Amino acid sequence: MTAPAAPANAVSTFGSVNSPHLSLIDRFLPLWIFAAMGLGVLIGEILPGFGDSLDKVKVAGVSLPIAIGLLWMMYPVLAKVKYERLGHSGIQGKLFATSLVFNWVLGPILMFALAWIFLPDMPHYRNGVILIGLARCIAMVLIWNMLARGDGEVAAVLVALNSIFQIAMYSLLGWLFLTKVPTWFGADSTTVDISVWQIAKSVLIFLGIPLVAGALTRYLLVPRKGADWYDNTLMPKLGPTALLGLLYTIVLVFLMQGSKIVDLPLDVVRIAIPLVVYFAIMFTSAFLLSYRMGFSYEETAALSFTAAGNNFELAIAVAIGTFGIASGEALAGVVGPLIEVPLLLSLVYVALWLKQRLFDLRAATGLM
Repeated sequence: MTAPAAPANAVSTFGSVNSPHLSLIDRFLPLWIFAAMGLGVLIGEILPGFGDSLDKVKVAGVSLPIAIGLLWMMYPVLAKVKYERLGHSGIQGKLFATSLVFNWVLGPILMFALAWIFLPDMPHYRNGVILIGLARCIAMVLIWNMLARGDGEVAAVLVALNSIFQIAMYSLLGWLFLTKVPTWFGADSTTVDISVWQIAKSVLIFLGIPLVAGALTRYLLVPRKGADWYDNTLMPKLGPTALLGLLYTIVLVFLMQGSKIVDLPLDVVRIAIPLVVYFAIMFTSAFLLSYRMGFSYEETAALSFTAAGNNFELAIAVAIGTFGIASGEALAGVVGPLIEVPLLLSLVYVALWLKQRLFDLRAATGLM
């Protein structure tokens, strides 16, 4: 199978908006994350007391250096979202309803189930995995959709909607799936003693502030400078700083709990297993259902990648803000992008293969 060719107006989360292919930065994102993890562990070993000194000044229970990184990595991503398309999109109700069910009903339930199946004896990692499942994708989906030749308009609308929905839904769902739902099945949730407000506070600070800042940046600059300047001049310069913020945060996370990572490498594997199963199930089920419902390939690709992807930046921020930098929840959040990025890139090729086997065949035979 040949590599996917992107359209002229491709969108990259960290790189240029007009990049004709996945940028070098995006393509090797797992490598940069591994390097940041290694650097953090190395600094922690060389300067064992440095992590404690960073934790002296806090913002909402998070050390100030970490808080800066969490806000930094979210702002450029949210400044890219085209919020204005919410009022001008012709997205059909059936497609929107399907996406809504996958993102805010099936996705959280599936990740909750997988976390309990694969991590029944590791409550902290289980909580972190559940937090990943609740954080719906708001940025990287644009890359996968672009490479798979999906509908950019539909993807942009779904991304904007997910950004807004997360403000309203994330804290409530987090509290529900971490503290209440386990007791319905007789499971012990005493290891988690949190309130809706504890999660909401992290969401409002680490998603709300950059969301407002990102939206204001777009609404103020586009009318003055034009959309072309904003998307093709400003964003290629601002976008890559999101990766720097993510890597900076990961360095600090592993600096503070590097010894745990070195001593427990198999824990990372345990965390990775439910994530791999989750991404595979969500993408496949969304893709096949969309095909059966008669959506076009372009709509199907946009819906499927939106359903499968997760906002790992938010999951990391909430895990750190709610449970602490040295928690197992924070470690699980960091493992998220290590699994999601290469796996969803592979699913781009799966989508293009399914296009040939399903949609092109349907068009050739005139079936619906």
